[in-house]
Amino acid sequence: MKKYAPIIVVLFLLAIASYFLLFKDTIEPKKKTTFSFEEFNKNRSCASLPKFLLESGLRTSIIDLSQQKYKGIAFYTRNYQNVLHKKSWERFDALGTYTIDKFGNLYLTPNPFISIKPSTFNLQKAIYKMDSTTGKLTRWLVIDSISPSATNPYGFISIVYDCDDDTLYASAIDKSGYKGIKGRIYHINPKDKNYTIVVKNFDALTINILKTKNKKYLLAGSAIDNSLYAFEFKNGKLNPKPHLLFTLPNPKLHIRKVKIIAKNSLQIEAIKFSYSLIAETNKKQRYIFIATFNPTTKKWEIKEKN
Repeated sequence: MKKYAPIIVVLFLLAIASYFLLFKDTIEPKKKTTFSFEEFNKNRSCASLPKFLLESGLRTSIIDLSQQKYKGIAFYTRNYQNVLHKKSWERFDALGTYTIDKFGNLYLTPNPFISIKPSTFNLQKAIYKMDSTTGKLTRWLVIDSISPSATNPYGFISIVYDCDDDTLYASAIDKSGYKGIKGRIYHINPKDKNYTIVVKNFDALTINILKTKNKKYLLAGSAIDNSLYAFEFKNGKLNPKPHLLFTLPNPKLHIRKVKIIAKNSLQIEAIKFSYSLIAETNKKQRYIFIATFNPTTKKWEIKEKN
């Protein structure tokens, strides 16, 4: 019996090791991190009205990027009673989204529109700036590594200004396609134009900043699915892990704009999107939803607005 003792001990130890390997998750369950959203409210924007608009008498003007009446960008009062549109603003073709800083400068992203021209791909690599004082539109920041193509002509597609530190966040969705999702979100310092990629492999069709009582988020509408996600700021830095907030009832729609309109309420503009060239700014192709958050149940109610 003694000669079998070492073998029995080895088998016993192997049995114990196997038990721990097989039932490790049962014995020591992994701690799951939960995402709990909080109630929020509409905050007053820090953006200032561009000085050149004040001088033009367009204090209450609407910014038009629709490409329906004017190419590029135009400013007008209701019913087009007073319109400001300069021919020089047309040289960068169509523009898709904008954000305004506390000095009244506009930062804009491009938008490939209807057809591809020799200049189309190069135009998508830049963020454009309209000077608050002069109204001059310039090709402000160019990132040559952004590479649109015939199968995906999009580059920079959305931008938002962060009032807390006077910086910009901009999303690009180039390179994505049948080989995978390769979109990025950039963090840009307007003072020196230095930038870093803070989110990788996420195609954000739109971005915006939202604050709850205790936290701050970068909201992102996905170009891949019909959902809205939130990236949480921690200690002033953006955590690259997305949290799902809600999903639209129509799987064919993608969130193109998200706006905080009231306490616990978002207005969502959605479009059909497939990385192909379409006149996606056309109002007839936009669907409006109101998303309301219930802080008690921690659930969202999504209603389409007629």
